[in-house]
Amino acid sequence: MTSPRETPGPGRETGLTRADWEATADRLLHAAWRWATPGRALLDLPGRPSVSGVRSDGLEGYARTFLAAAFRVAGAGGDDPHGWLDRYADGLAAGTRTPGRDDAESWPLILGHDVHGQPMVESASVAVGLRLTRTWLWDRLDPQVRDRAEEWLRGTLRHTPAPNNWYLFPYSVAGFLESVGRGDAETARARERALGLLEGWYRGQGWYADGDGRAFDHYNGWALHFYPVLDAHLARLEAPTLGTQLAGDTGKSAEPVKPAKPAGPEEPVDARLGARLREHLESFSLLFGADGAPIHFGRSLTYRFAAGAAVALGAVTGHTPLAPGVSRRLLNGSLRYFLDRGATGPDGLLSLGWHGPHVATLQRYSGPASPYWASKAFAALLAPPEHPLWTATEEPVPSEGPDRVLALPAPGLLVHSTAVDGIVRLHNHGSDNVRPHEGESAHQDDPHYGRQAYSTRTGPTSPENIADNHFAVEIAGVRSVRRRIRPLGAGHGDGWGWAASWHLPVFVSGPPVVPGLRVESVTVVRGRYELRVHRVSGAPPGARVRQTGWATSASTGTGTGTGDDNGEGPGGGPGGGDGVRSALLGLYGWESADEQRAPHGTAFTRWAHVPRLTAQAEGTALFAALATLTGEPGAISLSEAVSTVRTAGVDGSTIEVTWADDGSTTRVGFDPLTVGHL
Repeated sequence: MTSPRETPGPGRETGLTRADWEATADRLLHAAWRWATPGRALLDLPGRPSVSGVRSDGLEGYARTFLAAAFRVAGAGGDDPHGWLDRYADGLAAGTRTPGRDDAESWPLILGHDVHGQPMVESASVAVGLRLTRTWLWDRLDPQVRDRAEEWLRGTLRHTPAPNNWYLFPYSVAGFLESVGRGDAETARARERALGLLEGWYRGQGWYADGDGRAFDHYNGWALHFYPVLDAHLARLEAPTLGTQLAGDTGKSAEPVKPAKPAGPEEPVDARLGARLREHLESFSLLFGADGAPIHFGRSLTYRFAAGAAVALGAVTGHTPLAPGVSRRLLNGSLRYFLDRGATGPDGLLSLGWHGPHVATLQRYSGPASPYWASKAFAALLAPPEHPLWTATEEPVPSEGPDRVLALPAPGLLVHSTAVDGIVRLHNHGSDNVRPHEGESAHQDDPHYGRQAYSTRTGPTSPENIADNHFAVEIAGVRSVRRRIRPLGAGHGDGWGWAASWHLPVFVSGPPVVPGLRVESVTVVRGRYELRVHRVSGAPPGARVRQTGWATSASTGTGTGTGDDNGEGPGGGPGGGDGVRSALLGLYGWESADEQRAPHGTAFTRWAHVPRLTAQAEGTALFAALATLTGEPGAISLSEAVSTVRTAGVDGSTIEVTWADDGSTTRVGFDPLTVGHL
């Protein structure tokens, strides 16, 4: 692989081929198998254990690498030059011999999500791996091993999943059991239950909520679309010729999928789910930067290039709006992005982090083998060498140009990209990872959802440092966080777009909420500019408000808020060199500007600067600021971007901003909420 500075950018191909993908899978597998137990049932990778314990982590190592091996061998029509499937067959036999025992090989039992439930997650990877390789592994097992494996897998059908994408794990297990003639009423119930929940979680525009709340993130691609669409694809291929058909028998793309009709009993499940994947890729394909980076947003980001799983599955099944060359560029770009930036260490293992190791990226359930859910991207290998995915010339991805703005009212997201630097930014006005039954607590603040904005070139600061891209109310020295996000709408026009939401500020100490205190927020984007407007209602005497911008290694110019200084780190020292600059300018209501330090850094830079605005607030108050994140050399300062700012309406509830470049005006009003650009 090339060095990061040589990583292909706008207008340059990655140079990766299908053979490179096979070689990458083999390298990752070789590295992981050095840590296998003697009986091959567990892969105990080195590193900090997850909350589920080392035995569950060892199963995770077996199951998630099995996915990579299964896609690798199935895509090659059964050719297995490294003997991967023999190893997994041995491990299956050893792990299911006495499950639940405390010995060197036995797999943990599958229990409910609230009682060390991680094995349920891994059961789906085992089931999918067995289904993909049925001809060359399952069908050759001793009948007693098959019976033991079935009994272990059925634990997934008999225990309660977490109330989110976990219901697709018993769905996938049941699909495998039915595919090998072991289906019954129990498997049918599991599949019916999962599909019923999936219908209720669908919000439109190709986006599912991850459960009954409003969590919209990468789980859409690597779980909520992945499992049911792959299941339907394999079901179509399961026949006496499975071994030859699995990797594709024509090399031609499937027929385009027609737009989804309203869900109904007369509509085949696979057609409905496939059409949703197609629509999802219409927007999701914009969430990759020109350098291949996925948007840094949501949980489980250590899965890295698994973000390409939905792109791969769309290309393999034909459920995609993307030309083969675009799909290829997205997949190759994402894989190369991470491998070029140290995702694998000297030992060849995928590390727990983003580029390299990064603790703040992780969750409590993250264990040493967790990053191997990245194996889902190897679904691309189900497309054979002659498939257009591998024969087409790479084409530019959406973020490479022209500039784009896309509003997604269903999940409450606003996305915009700039061709000059290939950066994609996501403004979050609808995804919060708070379950419906949960109260709002500042102790549960999640930087991967609660911030206003995310990008492909920056990550959120850690909870121990100042929060980036955040609007906080401060009372008695305690700053609020944003937990549950209530979307108010989103839309876009020619070259601009907006999204809006409101939230109740919650506090980590003292009263968790202040009666009557509420914040309404609107983001309007235009080119590289972000107009951030907030109305605070019910602020008590003595309250202050704070707005922060993007966290980068480059100094914003302490005390100016204009972002004209390119120094890095404290005093201009090294700060990580993320190559982008942040700027934040107060337009209305703000009293002072400065720069704060985030020594814990982000997933992109070891040490970060964060621009900040502050002001007093009491009762109802309106605040407007202009922010930007750019990699454009010589970009003009924010103070030159706006010519006039004025308020209008009753009690100044509307703000108008006139842009200097063309004299157009953006108008944001709150009584009622109105957003326009003329």
